[in-house]
Amino acid sequence: MFEFHNDRKRYFEMQVDNATDYVIPFIEKTKKIGIGTHVMEIGCGEAGVLKAFIAKGCTAVGVELEEGRIAVGKQWLQQEISEGKLQLISSNIYDVKENFKNQFDIIVLKDVIEHIHDQSKLIAWMKEFLKPDGIIFFGFPPWYMPWGGHQQVCHTKWIAKMPYIHLLPNILYKPILQKNNEATEALLEVKETAISIERFEKICKQNGYTITAKNYYLINPIYQYKFGWKPRLQYKIISIIPFVRNFFTTCVYYTITPTKN
Repeated sequence: MFEFHNDRKRYFEMQVDNATDYVIPFIEKTKKIGIGTHVMEIGCGEAGVLKAFIAKGCTAVGVELEEGRIAVGKQWLQQEISEGKLQLISSNIYDVKENFKNQFDIIVLKDVIEHIHDQSKLIAWMKEFLKPDGIIFFGFPPWYMPWGGHQQVCHTKWIAKMPYIHLLPNILYKPILQKNNEATEALLEVKETAISIERFEKICKQNGYTITAKNYYLINPIYQYKFGWKPRLQYKIISIIPFVRNFFTTCVYYTITPTKN
């Protein structure tokens, strides 16, 4: 496991910086962000991403299943909450629908969609939260990329640093994880919910969305804060080749909006 995975405060600060330097500028290609912008993040963790949006003048709601992470976020963002700029909720996203219908200009899912079992259901469902001109941002690692199985969180160094090991069939992958006392069920769950670039785009189209912007990264922007690696967009010759690009693209950014009839 890399050091930053054990340091939640450092990881929180990485999320703030990454959202400030990359996520928000990407969204602003198609959507103005500022005072009066209402943002929801699904799977917000401790709400580091939302802190960056609030700094731009937004008001925000964060929804997160893990109650412990929400509790920590409330400690670190006491001022934003007390000023009415942020609301943090520990809940399943499907249980808050009636409270927030048609309220958001932007919905954010950062490193979340690859953990969702019924991705099509969630993507279709989110239309209910959007204002008429609202957009949804996704940032995620395509499944076939070198660490698409999130094996970098493993305690066993050789597994954490082994690219593509998650692509082994379960008959081989599961015993390796079990033998090394890794979080086998959690890592296999990521394998079950794997999402490629092509599958993501197909789900969006099937559920009545238009892709308004996309970036494919050879080097994920978050790696700048984790490892000191300079972010780099994917080479155009790779990014236009379906499926092949999944293996060499460490991160994708998308914004989508409901297709207007």
